[in-house]
Amino acid sequence: MHDRTVRVTIDSGTIEGFTRDDVHRWRAVPFAAPPVGRQRYRAPQPVRPWRGVRYCHGFGYCAPQEHKYTLLGVGKHQPMGEDCLTLNVVAPEQPSTQPLPVMFFIHGGGYIMGSSATPVYDGAALARRGCVYVSANYRLGALGCIDLSALSTPEHPIDGNLYLQDLVAALRWVQTNIAAFGGDPDNVTIFGESAGAHAVSTLLAVPQAKGLFSQAICESPASGMVRTPEIAAELAEQFAALLGAQPGQGAAAAMAARPHQLVDTLNQLIRRAGDELPGAFPAGPACGTEFLPEDPVTAMREGRAHRVPLIVGSNADEGRLFTRFMRLLPTTESTIENVLANTAPGVRDRITAAYPGYPNSADACIKLGGDFAFGTAAWQIAEAHSAHAPTYMYRYDYAPRALQWAGLGATHATELLAVFDFYRTAAGSMLTAAMDRGPALRISNDVQNRWRAFARDGVPGDGWPRYDTDDRAVLVFDRHTRVELDPRAQQRRAWEGFELVPNRADNGLR
Repeated sequence: MHDRTVRVTIDSGTIEGFTRDDVHRWRAVPFAAPPVGRQRYRAPQPVRPWRGVRYCHGFGYCAPQEHKYTLLGVGKHQPMGEDCLTLNVVAPEQPSTQPLPVMFFIHGGGYIMGSSATPVYDGAALARRGCVYVSANYRLGALGCIDLSALSTPEHPIDGNLYLQDLVAALRWVQTNIAAFGGDPDNVTIFGESAGAHAVSTLLAVPQAKGLFSQAICESPASGMVRTPEIAAELAEQFAALLGAQPGQGAAAAMAARPHQLVDTLNQLIRRAGDELPGAFPAGPACGTEFLPEDPVTAMREGRAHRVPLIVGSNADEGRLFTRFMRLLPTTESTIENVLANTAPGVRDRITAAYPGYPNSADACIKLGGDFAFGTAAWQIAEAHSAHAPTYMYRYDYAPRALQWAGLGATHATELLAVFDFYRTAAGSMLTAAMDRGPALRISNDVQNRWRAFARDGVPGDGWPRYDTDDRAVLVFDRHTRVELDPRAQQRRAWEGFELVPNRADNGLR
């Protein structure tokens, strides 16, 4: 059976998508002009309107990154290119009598990899439950997620926080156009995982994002990825030097470099940062600027962030993924001791004492590393935001036996399998043996229904109390989903006030 086509007219012209499995889909819709040529390091510009029909049946380019991260299926890679500022829309085939809530997804990948075309992010299951789903690309790595604006010259101007500016441009596109797809521009929920969740939490503190969304969901946000303009400038200088630029020529070198050179150079900077301070990461936003005036958690704590309802949480076994792939986290005694070496007196002992069995227990080391990278961010955000806006905290504990046998458990990103209904797919059913099928589908239904309810009215269903500093209620998703009050309180308290500091005064990392 052939897909049927479906057309919509938006502010820049008419686009054609297709209808399949009870949803309409439009792919690679441009939300900004291609950031190419002299626009490489500039803020996103409006799309130039087109005549006729633009065919939006297939995904376009993903942002430049390492080739191995562009895998979409067996032997199938997504093409890369700087003309990557596109988004995808999925809407129910059956029209609704009322405008539908909009769920706007920001993919993760450590700010150096990823794409909205990744199959698990399809979004059709969420759309079928009654929303308009949008997923957007943004400039990654050295083209958007490391702030090189300190290198800017009159001849080669470079703007800052480009990936955040891309996301704001995509949200403005939603405000202008989503009604044509049946969506409600006044009811947009932004949600993301890992770096995508970090982007969501950062957008809470971006003045230009005010009014562009009504709710926010942060799934496993990462810690320690915001830096001051001074640190960003030091990293930019280090990047320019690694690129081979002469002093004062960093902007010209960055403009002239091929995308793969920029990817390779950032990888060198990441390795250097990891050697000097495990857990430090050069990619991420710079605060203390007009676009991002202050650290997002500080803005939340002081009540200056956007006071929208928020869901935030992390997974039970965050660190296990990073013992197998992308060994960026401190999950061994030597890397943990390196991270904690320069902490204030007593802090190292307080943190390690919160993990019984450390350092001899590998499980304790992995749990500590996972909390260092993700648990701390979720705790900080919940504590800060809940003082000023409705906040709901979760922990995702469910793992089918196949993931347990593989030694991964409920590791980083596994909640996405529930959010996007992966367990109902052919590949997902392979992960769930007979005894796991029922629980996997039940938990998937629960997560999706709660995300959908939250997108509708800012309340994630029944039986999930708001987080506050009296009870610290956390909803634990598992075979027997339950509410726990301040679970892992010892670990939460152990990390209070922790900051990542450099081993050397001149390595430019915090």
